[in-house]
Amino acid sequence: MSTRRKARRPQSRSGRPRLLSEEVEQRLVAASRTGVAVELAAEMAGVSRSTFLGWMARGRAEVEAREDGGAPNPAEEEYAALYEKVRTARATAAARAMMNIRRVADGGIVTKVTTRKFRDPATGEIVEEIVEDRTPPDWRADAWYLERQHREHYGKDAIVAVEINGLGGIPAGPDDQAVDLAELAERLDRSLFAVEYPPELEDGSVVDAEVVDE
Repeated sequence: MSTRRKARRPQSRSGRPRLLSEEVEQRLVAASRTGVAVELAAEMAGVSRSTFLGWMARGRAEVEAREDGGAPNPAEEEYAALYEKVRTARATAAARAMMNIRRVADGGIVTKVTTRKFRDPATGEIVEEIVEDRTPPDWRADAWYLERQHREHYGKDAIVAVEINGLGGIPAGPDDQAVDLAELAERLDRSLFAVEYPPELEDGSVVDAEVVDE
């Protein structure tokens, strides 16, 4: 019979296994820094989604209580620390993703560098020429940004204000025609919101692009 003993899991003060170990915390923060969804971050750390969200809720409550002038609760310290680290990690991921989106919108990303050498006919010297191919500005990345960051104005569920003759107390003229509001709304939806997202965002070729969910 083997006498080898299994490694014991860290214990809490109450004697029960302690899930929020230093290793689990590091995994959660590292996963959050990449911007993956909450479920995936929890899975990568070996805990359930509900457990992770519960820790974050406790940490947030403690941080907010301290910000309101309350005395720190030592029992909630580890959850407060986790909350602040994860929040910072996810904000970093979001900033990195937005920077990549702005790069796509502005254009100028080098996609190909070609170097060639030739002899200058006038001087006879060997000249090296470097040519760079760069991406053009892409308005679709701006549309993607506006739709998500300013959803109330540019999102698919935004309310479009349309001035229609014959409504709002303005008498209809003899040449005015009846307006089919349902058809108009459908046309507006097709024309205003038919946004094709940048292929760089769809196929995952944008480096370090992550999404924060809350």
